Amino acid sequence: MSTDIDAPGDNAVETAPPARRRLPILGLVVVLLAAAALVLFFTRQGTPADTSPDAGFARDMGVHHAQAVEMSFILRDKTSDEALRSLAYDIITTQSTQRGIFMGWLQQWGLDQSSDRPAMAWMSGHGHGGAATSAPTPGTMPGMATEEEMNRLRQATGRDAEILFLQLMIRHHQGGVEMAEGLLKLSDRDEVRALAQHIVDGQNAEIRTMKDLLAKRGAQPLPAP
Repeated sequence: MSTDIDAPGDNAVETAPPARRRLPILGLVVVLLAAAALVLFFTRQGTPADTSPDAGFARDMGVHHAQAVEMSFILRDKTSDEALRSLAYDIITTQSTQRGIFMGWLQQWGLDQSSDRPAMAWMSGHGHGGAATSAPTPGTMPGMATEEEMNRLRQATGRDAEILFLQLMIRHHQGGVEMAEGLLKLSDRDEVRALAQHIVDGQNAEIRTMKDLLAKRGAQPLPAP
């Protein structure tokens, strides 16, 4: 009887290990697949290079926004018109916040907030339609006011200051939209594309508002950049 009892026990011991061995193998496969997915994700996202469109856009749009904020502070202190003061306040708060995001990205990417490369070099050879001649000239940012124009705005008063501000800011926004649309053609980073699209939508809406305010003052916009 002891022989009959011992036989099944021996068989059970012999067949158990293969079943147990499958569990760590399956676990290892799951870990490897998860690791591969993480590698793929971070490889696709990566960190933008110093000469990438993402880095160039963040730097240049930060400078572009800084001038818009300065222009808005100048106008806010010169006018009592509530619509214009509200517009100036919106530009100051929105573009100051966005500029902070740009600088935060550069810090997160381990990149300097300024570069020796010419402004708009990140779009060189990349026009909206793919033609090199459509891209802004490196070294110049579309829509930016000249120092002479900024001085005129600082010295203007009353209705003249309001008209000049609207003319300069419409052109400034048009340039900002051009830059943001250029980035959308060149970048595949979700967070950068999302903010660029927000700039396109928001500044186009403000352009329409400013054109109406300018028309009420009997003036016309400057030529688009």
